[in-house]
Amino acid sequence: MTIPRSLVVATQNQGKLHELRQLLGALPLELHGLADFPNIEAIAETGASFIENASLKAVGYATQIGQLALADDSGLEVDALGGAPGVLSARYAGEASSDVERIEKLLAEMSIYPKTERSARFVSAVVIASGDGRILSVSSGECDGCIDFAPRGAGGFGYDPIFIPVGYDKTFGELNTETKNKISHRAQALMGARKFLRTLTNASGGS
Repeated sequence: MTIPRSLVVATQNQGKLHELRQLLGALPLELHGLADFPNIEAIAETGASFIENASLKAVGYATQIGQLALADDSGLEVDALGGAPGVLSARYAGEASSDVERIEKLLAEMSIYPKTERSARFVSAVVIASGDGRILSVSSGECDGCIDFAPRGAGGFGYDPIFIPVGYDKTFGELNTETKNKISHRAQALMGARKFLRTLTNASGGS
């Protein structure tokens, strides 16, 4: 397999793209977000799981662009809400909702629950696909924690300001980048993806 020089990161979310660039920065790959491909056709996230959605996006964008692509699908699972918002995390308050609107909706639904009943976890699935549509790598990760009563911190994106990981008293929105990138669900999922990409970039041209 020819040694890849670039990787398409299948997201329009600039916060996620920035985080992925930090987590994959040590690899000898030029990373491109979907914003670099203005004529790309959006892939619908119709899967019933994070892995299904990540697979749909990785294959769909890789084949359109004809390049190696990495897709992440992640979200928040809250025990008191039966695992919601889950795969609907990005659309929990509607298709065009903002992070603030999604957080407000979730906090309103959690308002009746005391601290002891606010357990939750972030889940991430990362899939890498080749330009001809083959799935090359699948990995996943989780980070357990709980839902705070109000947003804290301006860092991160999505539900980060209301999620407190186990072992910490700060939200993901308050933790420094170095700490978050060690313990987050996405960091865990990317460990496997990074290991796979390293084998590709270290491979000889004739392998």
